[in-house]
Amino acid sequence: MKVILTEKVKALGTIGEIVNVTAGFARNFLFPKKLAILADEKNSNVLKDKQKALAKKIAVEKNAAEALKKKLDGLTVELIKKVGANGRLFGAVTSQEISKELEKQGVHIERRLIQVDSSIKSLGTYDVKAKIFNDVIATFKLKVAIDAAMAEELKKQQAEAQKRNAEKKAKAEAAKAQAEADAMATQTEE
Repeated sequence: MKVILTEKVKALGTIGEIVNVTAGFARNFLFPKKLAILADEKNSNVLKDKQKALAKKIAVEKNAAEALKKKLDGLTVELIKKVGANGRLFGAVTSQEISKELEKQGVHIERRLIQVDSSIKSLGTYDVKAKIFNDVIATFKLKVAIDAAMAEELKKQQAEAQKRNAEKKAKAEAAKAQAEADAMATQTEE
């Protein structure tokens, strides 16, 4: 069923958009709360008449989106994640985690509006886009860092691994030298 949104509906769309929804969702949620009207010819004509009022609502929404864009542009969000021995994350960074971290910094944005170019599965800095309104897109940085305690633990593990490798190498060289000495001893006996 096609409906015309009269208010911004989370996870559905903004004012004036024509969206396709299930009949039950429209009948039980959107219509009773006056969030949408049926997208038929009569309502389309009524919508054209109400376009000025909707234009004001859209302008207010767009101004709010522009203000949010100013907050987001140039912002750097830091996520502390656990990392495996190979330097890769356990899982990937999700838009929900980014949204929660933004909320901690006082910027409220829905997770569905956050767009990441590729999945984030390693440490580093990434560019993230947020499509706040139809033509308002904010760009900010996401820094994925390792937990400090885990970093120390990884350093210890790497140091121990290097120490074991050095011991193995020393044992191998000693065994090789011993084998050469035994070979020389057998040659001198003959």
